[in-house]
Amino acid sequence: MLAFVLPLLSMAGTAQAQSIVTTIITDPLTGVAIDGMDAVSYFTEPAPLLGRGDYEFTWSGVPWHFANAANRDVFARAPEIYAPQFGGHGAMSVARGFVSDADPSIYAVYEQRLYMFYSAGNREAFLLAPAEAATKAAKNWPALAKVLVRQ
Repeated sequence: MLAFVLPLLSMAGTAQAQSIVTTIITDPLTGVAIDGMDAVSYFTEPAPLLGRGDYEFTWSGVPWHFANAANRDVFARAPEIYAPQFGGHGAMSVARGFVSDADPSIYAVYEQRLYMFYSAGNREAFLLAPAEAATKAAKNWPALAKVLVRQ
């Protein structure tokens, strides 16, 4: 096997690592967006609900799960409103100019948009100046998203 790999590497000149970070955060085992959480429930419930495979909708090449048919249908009509900003990547990381995973249980809804964070500390930093952080992240996201793998 090694004999086949070496010639391929030498043809390329130098080996480069391929990004495995995707534009939308998905569960590494199931491929479902935001660990299977119902994106609409962040806006309608006191705490987000876990979605069910029975209520699945594919958007941006990724399956999204919902707690009920009504939430699935609402998302299907306007996914850009309910999907987390920056594909669910950590909003403060994006504001600081890099991409990180986020934990769907650590979030904030600001100006009717869902933001997710790597840690509670990052969420608190965001909430100290949310307009500034959201603006910086929105400015940084297009360049950062270009290097991510599309689903």
